[in-house]
Amino acid sequence: MSLNKYKTFILVVELGSLTRAAEATGITQSAVSHIINSMEREFGFSLLRRGKSGAALTADGERVLPAIRDIVNGSRRLDQIVTAIRGADSGIVRIGTFTSVAVHWLPGMIKAFQRDYPNVELKLMSGDYHDVEQWLEEGSADIGFVALPSRPAFTVSPLVEDRLLAIVPKDHRLAALPNFPLEEVADEPFISLLESSNQDVRRALESVGVRPKIRFTTKDDYAIIAMVEQGLGMSIMPELLLRGRTGNVCAMALQPAASRIIGLAIPDPDKAGPATLRFSDYVTAWVKKEYGQGPSGGA
Repeated sequence: MSLNKYKTFILVVELGSLTRAAEATGITQSAVSHIINSMEREFGFSLLRRGKSGAALTADGERVLPAIRDIVNGSRRLDQIVTAIRGADSGIVRIGTFTSVAVHWLPGMIKAFQRDYPNVELKLMSGDYHDVEQWLEEGSADIGFVALPSRPAFTVSPLVEDRLLAIVPKDHRLAALPNFPLEEVADEPFISLLESSNQDVRRALESVGVRPKIRFTTKDDYAIIAMVEQGLGMSIMPELLLRGRTGNVCAMALQPAASRIIGLAIPDPDKAGPATLRFSDYVTAWVKKEYGQGPSGGA
């Protein structure tokens, strides 16, 4: 039974008249009469006694009225709860992210956001590029950090340009050079991320026509650093990911230079809750404070 029918029935009872209920709801008296008749057919008994003096509840109508009121009032309470959750002062924001952002960006962003919105729960979902895009596409995440270009279904705001760096063991034959020549990758054992997460490096190598000799493949970014430390090969990784973790490896700028663009994606801003949109604003403000003017001022 439609909730609007219940609301109309209660209004008829409260006003004591089908005519006055019709005037209050902006529909015709015949439409109100049809609603009551359909309810009576649905229930199998009469709800109202109609007369020249108006409408009054039957004994059966009096019995069902409290339950109908409970349904309508419960719906109103649900609407209030949903409204509060969708507001920026409460609710849940599900954030898809990859390792470097989760480690080096999100703690500061969350601290700034929750200082002003302590009742919003932030749920972090950490994976690789492919995972984040999948979560956004299927609706598991409300907002996510992606590497551009990303899937066209999302609305993406570029945030920062992040350099790609070569990492080699400290005693590597090329470690003393000012930059690592990309063509040299063809002659080195290479440690790679999974193909679904390695498009930045793949584009950089394809730009100079180099095919790497992949010796190991892993989904774990920091496992790659550990393997390079042990002399098992070299790799190319984003500068943000390497922040604070180059003590036992040599990180070198690439020649020619290469980079990735980190962006913030929302599947559909028109359907996003206020808390999600507000968190997006805080992300943008934090990046601007830390990096300056966005992609052109990146690391």
